[in-house]
Amino acid sequence: MKDHLSRAEIRKDAVQDVVQAAATTVGQVTSIVTGAVRDVAGAVGGFATEIFAIRDSARKAAGDQLPEAAATSEHD
Repeated sequence: MKDHLSRAEIRKDAVQDVVQAAATTVGQVTSIVTGAVRDVAGAVGGFATEIFAIRDSARKAAGDQLPEAAATSEHD
């Protein structure tokens, strides 16, 4: 006895394979995009942290300079 698949069953199997392949691809692309967004957010956050540290250092350096400038101008 031969097993015969109907055209409808063959089409159903083909559609099922296409849907599964598409779902897998969408999942992979979503994972890649999510990872990229996470990495970009981390890089931007690190850059912002550096900017804050530079700003604070510049303010501290400017504050350290003010008393000397005041003392110098008083003696001139």
